[in-house]
Amino acid sequence: MARKVVVLGEAREGQLRNVSFEAIAAAKTVAEGGEVVGVLLGESVKSLGNALFQYGADKVIVVEDAKLAQYTPDGFSQALMAVMEQEKPEGIIFGHTSLGKDFAPKIASKLGSGLISDAVAVEEAGGNLVFTRPIYSGKAFEKKIVTDGLVFATIRPNNIAPLEKDADRSGEVTTVTAEIKDIRTIIKEVVRKATEGVDLSEAKVVVAGGRGVKSEDGFEPLKELADVLGGAVGASRGACDADYCDYSLQIGQTGKVVTPDLYIAVGISGAIQHLAGMSNSKVIVAINKDPEANIFKVADYGIVGDLFEVVPMLTEEFKKLKVNA
Repeated sequence: MARKVVVLGEAREGQLRNVSFEAIAAAKTVAEGGEVVGVLLGESVKSLGNALFQYGADKVIVVEDAKLAQYTPDGFSQALMAVMEQEKPEGIIFGHTSLGKDFAPKIASKLGSGLISDAVAVEEAGGNLVFTRPIYSGKAFEKKIVTDGLVFATIRPNNIAPLEKDADRSGEVTTVTAEIKDIRTIIKEVVRKATEGVDLSEAKVVVAGGRGVKSEDGFEPLKELADVLGGAVGASRGACDADYCDYSLQIGQTGKVVTPDLYIAVGISGAIQHLAGMSNSKVIVAINKDPEANIFKVADYGIVGDLFEVVPMLTEEFKKLKVNA
């Protein structure tokens, strides 16, 4: 059945996050030939609307208000509910980001809707929309269908490929006015501890370090390798607990979940809590001096050796490849 599906576009520092485009691709499947409506909430976001058209949105709506300059559940809820009342969609897709994980359950509660969270795939099968999501810390997968009511899901970044960008595609961005009031949360200051450059949760390449890097300085070769590959640096909880790096880099059951095309685990033993955050990466390369390290059980490729010798060698080889490309 054809559906109207709302997609929440997520902006950060004046740019749309890639998961916004992935959500549009998922929404196209959910819509089954219906209309995909991109929604942007913020203070000055109208200029970003055309990008949603280029990646497949059929309609784009913005709600702009100074009270939406920073995400608050109260402000964003009021803004999105104004759009929902106007559009009356049969489906909603969010990215399974820090914002989406906080915001989606609140909207589902307001709508009296079920919610399928952290989906890694969606397909039509047997007349049903089938969502696949990981369970048991990524050791198994379950398939869910919506039997009645609103189709509401969040999708994990880097799992559903966005549609090919059509630079010639455009449309009119519509503004919806929402009365934003009674905001109980006041944002006084935003302190960003994440590293500059590629967003860890959306990176196609992740170079992660564990206790084996031995110190804060031990992360420098990893940063150089990540820079050459156009990737991001991550870490195990052990490295964070040892104060080698900030907790914003932590990958695992109690940190970020990443699914890059290439994951390079450096000096990481492979505790089950860490595997929960990265085991679904497309290609895993492990570098560890212990041949019995658990990380080798999930790795596609393994290098047994001293990371302080191996990582610089890899960096130099990749530099040569880039020069000759």
